[in-house]
Amino acid sequence: MYKSGFIGIIGRPNVGKSTLLNALVGEKIAITTSKPQTTRNRIMGIRNQTEGQMIFMDTPGIHKADSPLNRQMVNIAKDTFQRVEVLLLLVDATASVHSADRYIIQSLPEGAMPVILAINKIDLVKKTQLLPLIDELHPLRPFAAIVPLSAQTGDGLSQLVTEILQALPEGPVYFPEDTMTDASERFIAAEIIREKIILLTRQEIPYATAVVVDAFKEDEQKQLIRIQATIHVEKDSQKGILIGKKGVKLKEIGTKARMDIEKFFNARIYLELFVRVQKDWTHDEKMLKQFGYFQK
Repeated sequence: MYKSGFIGIIGRPNVGKSTLLNALVGEKIAITTSKPQTTRNRIMGIRNQTEGQMIFMDTPGIHKADSPLNRQMVNIAKDTFQRVEVLLLLVDATASVHSADRYIIQSLPEGAMPVILAINKIDLVKKTQLLPLIDELHPLRPFAAIVPLSAQTGDGLSQLVTEILQALPEGPVYFPEDTMTDASERFIAAEIIREKIILLTRQEIPYATAVVVDAFKEDEQKQLIRIQATIHVEKDSQKGILIGKKGVKLKEIGTKARMDIEKFFNARIYLELFVRVQKDWTHDEKMLKQFGYFQK
């Protein structure tokens, strides 16, 4: 019997949802950093096995939001509840049950939808620390399964896949077997650039930037992809920090982004980056739509 369906990966910020998605798919399709709220959009990753097709949807971390951008991120995550056959709730093994974990569990829809509890980062704790965590979480909801794992090392992943396949219904092949994501080339390139900004800047800069790919052109004759992208910030001071003295910071971001984009597309990349001030864009719904943060 061939099984298939959509699985929503949910959890509070920084529990490892994107790392888990990449591990399940076997390719880096979602950016990952140690900073919370790295993921802003729903990102789809596909795993094919002889037993079935699993379509994973990585979501922004669910949290109490205080700006239009953050509220939209939470709306994207909660909207996933309505679009999937299975929910995969990820919690952090290195921390006690957080109020945000309880908030998410309370937000889950009532009914028969299977919810699998995955306890991530077990490589960072002793096994004896897991039992109190499981005892605390278990009574909060009847989970279809509880799976301790490490998205970083791969420990527990096969058990998780087994549980997911068991929970999925019988279904068709939704995507061709060689497809690993439905994300566009422009989206992937923009996310890689944004990842480098997050990793290479501090304070408010990572949260005040949006990346838009203005041009993505393949030059088959030169076996080259030319990419032009604009980094939007909220203030002139942020623009100065992002560019850096004599353009050093922007050059560093561009170089590291280009290397990862070349790796992903397996092609030579010519990358041009521009920085533009779009005042208070994180509070402007029109700009949020323009930058792609209001999904259907």
